Amino acid sequence: MLTLEFCIAGVMLISLIIYVLTGGADFGGGIWDLFATGPRAKSQRALITQAIAPIWEANHVWLIVIVVLLFVAFPVAFAAISTALHIPLTLMLIGIVLRGSAFVFRTYDVQSDTTHRRWSRVFAIGSVITPVMLGVTLGAVASGTIHVDIETGFVDTDFISAWLAPFPFAIGFFTLTLCALLAAVYLTLETDDPELQEDFRRRALIAAVSVGAMAGLSFILSADGAPTIRRGLARASWSIPFQVLTGAVAVWAIWTIWNRQFRLARRLVPIQVTLIVFGWGLAQYPSLVTPDLTFSNTAAPDTVLRPVLIVLGIGIVLLVPAFWYLYAVFKGASRKTEQTEEEIGPYQDGSA
Repeated sequence: MLTLEFCIAGVMLISLIIYVLTGGADFGGGIWDLFATGPRAKSQRALITQAIAPIWEANHVWLIVIVVLLFVAFPVAFAAISTALHIPLTLMLIGIVLRGSAFVFRTYDVQSDTTHRRWSRVFAIGSVITPVMLGVTLGAVASGTIHVDIETGFVDTDFISAWLAPFPFAIGFFTLTLCALLAAVYLTLETDDPELQEDFRRRALIAAVSVGAMAGLSFILSADGAPTIRRGLARASWSIPFQVLTGAVAVWAIWTIWNRQFRLARRLVPIQVTLIVFGWGLAQYPSLVTPDLTFSNTAAPDTVLRPVLIVLGIGIVLLVPAFWYLYAVFKGASRKTEQTEEEIGPYQDGSA
């Protein structure tokens, strides 16, 4: 039976998937900006900026949707998460602000090598901090170390141990590698320069291997770090077929990257990431904050949830066409540009 809280939980999960596929790829671009090397380093950074600039602010809409729905529809869970995990959440927000500010300032500040390097470093660091802290937060929520008295709402926490542990950080770096993989694969189709395509092909292969390694490490650490999730992934009837499907898509994606089938890879990698996040949601359900808070025992009254769903329906009607138009304008094949470093200048590889 589709309850109101189940529908809103589904919207939150879908929003998280979209945010990882879009905003996560933007963070991945910042990661590769940090590791831009070789004779084409400036061209790599210019391509990253060219790809991110038109859309990166809009992609944060999906994170805002998640936060607002959590606050309105599941207030007890919102209070517990924001209390126990306020340190990683604050670090994540600082990373978002630093990244956005540096992205603008490195374009409009004094155009010198020193200034450009400084802002690029801040941009890259912010792009690393944010996905790691997002993953740490998700890992801590699933770990079962946040205990809440459902009657009083009291959160039993020391503000540190719930997230400063191996499993949450494994999920944090797993999230980082997913963002890096998405960005590298997307960037292979943002240019017609075969040398730049080859640069990001190599980075995509490195990221794909890293994703596999971090997935394995996270699963191993989940035995002690998140036993509820481990049981969900190991024993549920859907788990083995789902994991086989996810693994098959991942291997197929690596094969396409290896063989330079970039357009197919750009379809398969988002499917792989979607399956990973969706699988986490299935394993986590019905818990919102493991083990004490579920979607049902923390949900607001139906008199709140019903109007929220109505507003969501109206928002989808307005938001989806707007995003489609945004991407059609800036990401359509007809808009692809072959700008080189010389065309944009040696320092102007940022954009508002």
